[in-house]
Amino acid sequence: MDVFKVKPLILDGKKVSHIVQDELKVKVASLRNKGVVPKLAIVIAGEYAPSLIYVANKERACRSVGIEVETFRFRADVEQTLVQETIERCNEDRRIHGIILQLPLPAHLDKDKLFDLVDPNKDVDGLTAVNLGRLAGGKPKFVPATPRGIVELLMRYAISPRGRRVVIVGRGELVGKPLANLLLMKGERGDATVTVCHSQTPDLKSVCLDAEILIVAAGKPGLIKGDMVAPGAVVIDAGIHRTEQGLVGDVDFNSVAKVAGAITPVPGGVGPMTVAMLLCNTIEAADGSGAGN
Repeated sequence: MDVFKVKPLILDGKKVSHIVQDELKVKVASLRNKGVVPKLAIVIAGEYAPSLIYVANKERACRSVGIEVETFRFRADVEQTLVQETIERCNEDRRIHGIILQLPLPAHLDKDKLFDLVDPNKDVDGLTAVNLGRLAGGKPKFVPATPRGIVELLMRYAISPRGRRVVIVGRGELVGKPLANLLLMKGERGDATVTVCHSQTPDLKSVCLDAEILIVAAGKPGLIKGDMVAPGAVVIDAGIHRTEQGLVGDVDFNSVAKVAGAITPVPGGVGPMTVAMLLCNTIEAADGSGAGN
């Protein structure tokens, strides 16, 4: 072990999210002075413990910046029609500016159908087909919160993806795919050369070693080890898993931290930024800007 090795820069999402929320308090106060009270509707079905925690965190964050929040809670065996009717009422309610469906939903519910019922102008999760299409076309209205949070975290630490080789491990609908589209957009927050890896990618290690910025959202705890990361690379861990050792990410933090130039912790990295960007999207929906990126 090299005792003189400089420790990696810890990309503190919790700290940055607090800064963002302080900025949002000012924006909300301005809107309220104009008679606009931002409001978010959360729809959740079932008693999945992590989801209950995530919803509580979102509720608390909303109230901390002055956003009103109303949560519609259903049993796990709720009928599809009841959830659909709730979404439709939220669409019609002019006091509600943003709507989110807390995932995962019970297996019997048609997730895609429910998402497509959400008014795209209130889709602050950015996950309707309309908003994902806008993002893919380079003209986003609302960017999914986790991809937006990852880019925002990089920018707050003056790490621009522009001109850099970015490898994303994971092609999921929530992170991998929209993040790739976001990083391909023109501008300081994009203009990256993006490679997306997945379960069928041969020799994942060699691809990861080519990354200047490595973003992992594969849903597999400890997938990325230190020998898969180039010295000095920026590593973003978007995974989170409950284990007997506590919360861990998709990145083996201890081994990767020995070679990375910068790295996000789990918890306290991407998670808080996701919540902060949901607040941003809700406020943009309330003021009509829907600026997304």
